Amino acid sequence: MNESPEPTTGDDREAPPANWREAAADLVSARLALIELEARDAAKNAGRKGALGGILAGAAFFTWALILAGVIPLLAAAFEVSWGWIALGLALLHAIVAGICFALIRKPVPPAFSLTRSEFQRDREWFKNL
Repeated sequence: MNESPEPTTGDDREAPPANWREAAADLVSARLALIELEARDAAKNAGRKGALGGILAGAAFFTWALILAGVIPLLAAAFEVSWGWIALGLALLHAIVAGICFALIRKPVPPAFSLTRSEFQRDREWFKNL
């Protein structure tokens, strides 16, 4: 029997920490490694979604502009008014929608990383109780 505290050659696990300071350092190291890994994945996903969002916004803008360019003369002919009045009416409608969106965007949002903060708070309490 091998009663040595050292891991065997086929065992990839590390030996348990000798004291609480090493355990705390290992815990902090593991938390930081996890944050780094998640941040890297989040940045990659955000970059991809940002690029796709930009392409989507450009395509949607041009689609909407072409629809408006086609609808303005049709509405002008249907209501027998100048196309300028139709264009001004649609511009006013868009300004109202933009104002509503601006008001909604200014509402406060919940704080970011609330789960991470709560985990760190639990870790802090754990360290105090050691």
